[in-house]
Amino acid sequence: MKANNALHLKNNTRAQVGIGTLIIFIAMVLVAAVAAAVLIQTSGTLQQKAQSTGKQATQEVSSNLMVKTIEGVRAKNTSTDMSDTIDLLKLKVGLNVGSASVDVNQVVVSISDGTTANNLVYAGNEKSYASTGASDGNMSAFSDTNATANLEKLLSATSTVGNNSEYYYTVEKIRDEDSSFSQANPVMNTGDLITLYIATTSSASQGTTYPNVGDITGLSTLKSSGLTLVPRTTVNIVLTPESGAATTADFVLPSSYGVTETVQLYP
Repeated sequence: MKANNALHLKNNTRAQVGIGTLIIFIAMVLVAAVAAAVLIQTSGTLQQKAQSTGKQATQEVSSNLMVKTIEGVRAKNTSTDMSDTIDLLKLKVGLNVGSASVDVNQVVVSISDGTTANNLVYAGNEKSYASTGASDGNMSAFSDTNATANLEKLLSATSTVGNNSEYYYTVEKIRDEDSSFSQANPVMNTGDLITLYIATTSSASQGTTYPNVGDITGLSTLKSSGLTLVPRTTVNIVLTPESGAATTADFVLPSSYGVTETVQLYP
């Protein structure tokens, strides 16, 4: 007999279904990988922006400067012949814990006696009161090295804008461990402590009657600041740095100065 050699093919589509599933699976993996990459990149960008925004927000709401004490000094001729007003304020200023460096050159000091308000900039600031497009706004004859000379000019000289006492303040370092603070570059770092001088000479004290103010002696003439700090006057001082919250110091002057030359006013 002749063998039956007929060949029969079985219709089986399972392999085709498996290939389609594999293709879909690979496509899903690729889509998931792309989506994950986009999410990771987006989250990284958002994290960086959030950190930057948080840091800036913290700087804006935090108070960098701290007014530790304020002393008032009366101008005098002799130890018994003194003016009836406070003619110089000495603010001891430091930095709060964790504060960033502060450029004193950009700090604006506002002071008011309830009647007159002066907005003061650092004596070495070349821009605030400069002519348009120029850099001649600093206090006339400002010294890059001599704090005492600058204080003398603050009390007794004028600049292109008017009496120095109406537009400027000066500073002197007390503690500066890294020697980074100078008259030309007044940048405060952590641990630094300075004295900030505000001239408050009244119209009654101006002139040649009282040539001595604190350690400054032999002044040719005192220039009025427009302020009048007589007893019981309420004084408001605001220090506004370039970034960070403003620092405020409010106090009421004593009912009498008596025979005291230097008066503790704050805190």
